[in-house]
Amino acid sequence: MDTQFLHTFITIVDQGSMAAAARVLNITPAAVAQQIRTLEREIGATLIARVGRTVSVTEEGSRILQRSRDLLRNVADLRSVANENGVSGELRLGACPTALAGMLPDVLARMVDTFPQINVFIKPGYSADLYRAVETGDLDAAVVLQAPFPLPKTCEWQLLREEPLIVLAPKSMAEEDPHVLLATQPLIRYDRNQWGGRQADEYLRAKGIVPRERFELNALNAIAVMVDRGLGVSLVPDWARPWPEGLQLARIPLPTATVPRRIGIVWSRSSVRVRLVTVLLQESRKAMLDRQR
Repeated sequence: MDTQFLHTFITIVDQGSMAAAARVLNITPAAVAQQIRTLEREIGATLIARVGRTVSVTEEGSRILQRSRDLLRNVADLRSVANENGVSGELRLGACPTALAGMLPDVLARMVDTFPQINVFIKPGYSADLYRAVETGDLDAAVVLQAPFPLPKTCEWQLLREEPLIVLAPKSMAEEDPHVLLATQPLIRYDRNQWGGRQADEYLRAKGIVPRERFELNALNAIAVMVDRGLGVSLVPDWARPWPEGLQLARIPLPTATVPRRIGIVWSRSSVRVRLVTVLLQESRKAMLDRQR
């Protein structure tokens, strides 16, 4: 049995359609369908029920879904187990959007330079989803926002960076009072459904500022471009570079101290790839020190 076909099966279930799975796997929908038909013949049961453009997992598919996930995870572990005397193998790593574009490339550059035998699978996602993936063992570690809840005993977390809230405004408003800007200018709000956006909302409420809301989104680089275009101001964490180039922006500190957004690494202590996680932690600390110089 080709384990790639099991990976295709899991991707279809997770994505909800063959077309979406094809995009994730970078193959054609016809190839996805062919792989599933082959897998179903080998298993001897129908695994996917097709309803129009969507799919659902059958009862038989549900029975083998978790075992398929476990099997693929065990296959990925083979290289790490076989090479216990060296630092090699595949690290399964998650990253929230701002870390993926900001801090992580510097960390990965250090890792592959120092330990060229390490391969890294990267899963983008929101912090809450990535915590769950680490807890269930789907990921070895993830670069995420600090969770607003206690971690399970199987997981640990290490701080990498603190990001205080700032008012992001057009450069022409650099000398303005930040509270006045938040109260009088249209607000491009950082999404309140995300942990970082909740901190901004709590600050506005604590200061009794009722903003003139115009937009709300969870995309910090897009917010920066919108502020540059004169669409409003925003209250956001002072996130890691790089930012979009050529923007004329003012980063105005708040007059009172705030709880910063904290970004770090969460990992599973039970992972067989704990040596690779140790390398990730080590190179992450070095990369953050380089940024401070």
